[in-house]
Amino acid sequence: MPIYEYRCTECREEFETYVAGHATAVACRACASPNVTRKLSVFGLRAAGSFTPSSTMSTGGCCGGGCGCH
Repeated sequence: MPIYEYRCTECREEFETYVAGHATAVACRACASPNVTRKLSVFGLRAAGSFTPSSTMSTGGCCGGGCGCH
């Protein structure tokens, strides 16, 4: 099961939590508010003994360098 990163819209606390299923309710660990947004997370790939963060892999499109924002 995945671990997601969240930001609370009430107190701005950032946290990560294990989510058992799509319908799992998530609340802020600091203030218990249910008003949280899931952040985009960076993941890594391991191939032939090396580690490559996904943020360095360009496939075009926004924010892969194709939109010109960087």
